[in-house]
Amino acid sequence: MINEQIRDKEVRLIGEDGEQLGIMSAREAYKLAQDADLDLVKIAPTAKPPVCKIIDYGKYRYELARKEKEAKKKQKTVEIKEIRMSPNIDSNDLNTKMNAAKKFLSKGDKVKVTLRFRGREMAHMQASKHILDDFAKELAEVAVVEKAPKLEGRSISMVLAEKK
Repeated sequence: MINEQIRDKEVRLIGEDGEQLGIMSAREAYKLAQDADLDLVKIAPTAKPPVCKIIDYGKYRYELARKEKEAKKKQKTVEIKEIRMSPNIDSNDLNTKMNAAKKFLSKGDKVKVTLRFRGREMAHMQASKHILDDFAKELAEVAVVEKAPKLEGRSISMVLAEKK
């Protein structure tokens, strides 16, 4: 809340350079802010009495937006890359998929390894689970299993993350 929106009877006022001006009525505080050609902004509405500060509201909003933008820059987004295989995959193809997974993990992404079943392959799902276990074993020095192999409909999938 700013300026006339502040309807409290009494407020604790902080001046433009941060000094405490004490407890006074909201009208008096607003007059002081007008005299300084600044805005009266409620910064702690839950306090007893509420805390208001005399500041340039436009500059204050700009600073908040800048801090938010700076915080966003420092965030790191982790992508999940998916590697799909079938239960009758050949060993050379499996090695190619492992190399791709190593590349993804080295870039800092997580890897979702999916073993997809079609048609009659559905009857031998549990027998094919060893492929995912072997995949995780081979990548054990660079990756850790974040989500264990789990049956989801027509596929079994697990998530690998880079070892810290």
